[in-house]
Amino acid sequence: MTHIHIAGICGTFMGGVAKLATERGFEVSGSDAGVYPPMSEQLEALGITLREGYLAGHLRELEPDYVVIGNALSRGNPLVEAILNDNVPYCSGPEWLAREVLKDRWVLAVAGTHGKTTTSSLVAWILDQAGMAPGFLIGGVPENFGTSARLGSGDCFVVEADEYDTAFFDKRSKFVHYHPRTLVLNNLEYDHADIFDDLGAIIRQFHHLVRTVPGNGQLIVNGSDRNLARVLEMGCWTPVERFGPAGGDYEWSVASAGPGGFSLRGPAGIDLQYRWHLMAEYNTSNAVAALAAAHHAGVHPADARSAITGFQSVKRRLERVAQVNGVTVYDDFAHHPTAVRQTIAALRRERNDGRILCVFEPRSNTMRLGVHKEALREALSTADQAIVYQSPGMKWDADELGTESIVVLNDTGRIVEHLKRVAAPGDRIVVMSNGGFENLVRRLVDELGR
Repeated sequence: MTHIHIAGICGTFMGGVAKLATERGFEVSGSDAGVYPPMSEQLEALGITLREGYLAGHLRELEPDYVVIGNALSRGNPLVEAILNDNVPYCSGPEWLAREVLKDRWVLAVAGTHGKTTTSSLVAWILDQAGMAPGFLIGGVPENFGTSARLGSGDCFVVEADEYDTAFFDKRSKFVHYHPRTLVLNNLEYDHADIFDDLGAIIRQFHHLVRTVPGNGQLIVNGSDRNLARVLEMGCWTPVERFGPAGGDYEWSVASAGPGGFSLRGPAGIDLQYRWHLMAEYNTSNAVAALAAAHHAGVHPADARSAITGFQSVKRRLERVAQVNGVTVYDDFAHHPTAVRQTIAALRRERNDGRILCVFEPRSNTMRLGVHKEALREALSTADQAIVYQSPGMKWDADELGTESIVVLNDTGRIVEHLKRVAAPGDRIVVMSNGGFENLVRRLVDELGR
């Protein structure tokens, strides 16, 4: 049995690789600098041997046949240096996925700045409910499946296609390794300021992805996104279908469907109504993109209605965690101003009574650098009150946000105390972070209940 060691195993992508590797029959061990749910729980359930930190001694102790290296590791890391010095075979996570899982599969990839996880989960769920037994690797845990990855026994494999770089030795975006037959392009904004100098650099990477889609494949593109239009203008050799609320091949509407649903007009006379429980128009856009992608793989949108109705979202995507003494607490993965604004807007549309209290951790590299701080101020100001965590790793002073409705605190304990003091029955608290945030959500729920 081949033994692989996964360095950076607790990230959502690499944790998914670990799950797929165990299903493929590999012996798997892993190491990471930090462990937190939901990925830690998934790895423990798989019985994978974990090591804390990146120590050279892990290689000598575990003696893997080769190492799969996550993009969080760079030169100077003790484990990386030991791998190079001792001539231990290694590869990147995307390279491993392409070689061991994606070859000979119909790959459906979902790319974009926002909505990748939800849309990928929807595609996988629609295909699953159609009896196609798809495999998938998703950057979150879809509640319908309870896992971020599975090998699947069918021809199709759904992958969340991230534009972040591949590894310390491969600075291309991860998604260029996947070679999809069906590609969803949801939207495109400037992000990942630590690796991309400007928006044009990201557009070029998306163009490289488009170059890998075969002529008999399909591009499913948000027709309202100008930056995606720029990507296609650089060259496109694959048929394109567009989706959006204002025309296109797949045109959707919320207003015409009434509460809790949307309507869809599409190719070949498609004219359908769907019912579901997810808030926000951006989720409707995600659903339509997923329906179009699944249609290309063989599932007619009319046959996907029960899957849409039964979709349970993804953990930490505006997930309602608890209601305590009249206060509702949500956990949300938003880490970009656009996502922050859309999440707050979704809560506003749900009802008009009660305040919205937002807690935001600027954790992504882009947010730590302060690249979007003006847009962040505008987004957070749409809440009744926002609390921003001034973490030690930030390169800017959050006090620069400078509005009366934004409170800056440098300790998560003080954040919990503040919210416990100001929250009142009917309020909704949404905690936004793309990391563990020192288990703030659970601590907050516990304190509110006392």
